[in-house]
Amino acid sequence: MIKRKTALKIRKTHRYLGLFLGVQFLFWTISGLYFSWTDLDEIHGDQFKDPDYAPKSFKTLISPSQLDVSEGVNTIALRDIGNRPYYWVNKKQLFNATNGNPKHGITVSEALYIAKNHMGNNLEVASVEQINEVGKHHEYREKLLPAYVISYKSDEALKAYVSVKDGKFQTVRHRSWRWFDFLWMTHTMDYEGRDNFNTTVLRAFSLLGLITVLSGFLVWYTSSPSIGKIKRKIKP
Repeated sequence: MIKRKTALKIRKTHRYLGLFLGVQFLFWTISGLYFSWTDLDEIHGDQFKDPDYAPKSFKTLISPSQLDVSEGVNTIALRDIGNRPYYWVNKKQLFNATNGNPKHGITVSEALYIAKNHMGNNLEVASVEQINEVGKHHEYREKLLPAYVISYKSDEALKAYVSVKDGKFQTVRHRSWRWFDFLWMTHTMDYEGRDNFNTTVLRAFSLLGLITVLSGFLVWYTSSPSIGKIKRKIKP
């Protein structure tokens, strides 16, 4: 039999561990429920995009080998910017795909053209601004900067992002996505950047959570009348 003093220590340890971890367990449960009950396509903002959008086809394009790129071409993508074709070369420079002239960034009107191609026709633009840097918790983090932020008149605080350097439609953000992002932070416990699933805090709380569960089994084992009866029967 486990001594009464030891049993009380186990019970006390379990109680305080549960109290200490309870808030985080609650966040894990709430965020897990939210993730399992939401449609990821809606979180990504697909309902605000044009489902019939298809990249435009262009003719009379020059060969990439004709571009003035001293180090050669190792990556290339075709962009539709203002109804004109451009090559995005080596992830750093735009070139007109019909005459080879370099292009240094896109204008506001070109950003609106790009956003209009991707977004639904029923949306009305409220404002456009350019951002040059963002923090680790910004909704546009870890994407190409600078970028145009196109805000729409919507109850969802809807925003679309188009990068200035390459003229690419980057992403859509809205209220439901922001709730998802906040709960994702509480789930991963990455309170610095939100997206790291290997934080020391998360590992520590996961380990303490396991200890709490095991201590719960010990509490049951040391206080269960059934276990006590079984021990008394088998005791010589």
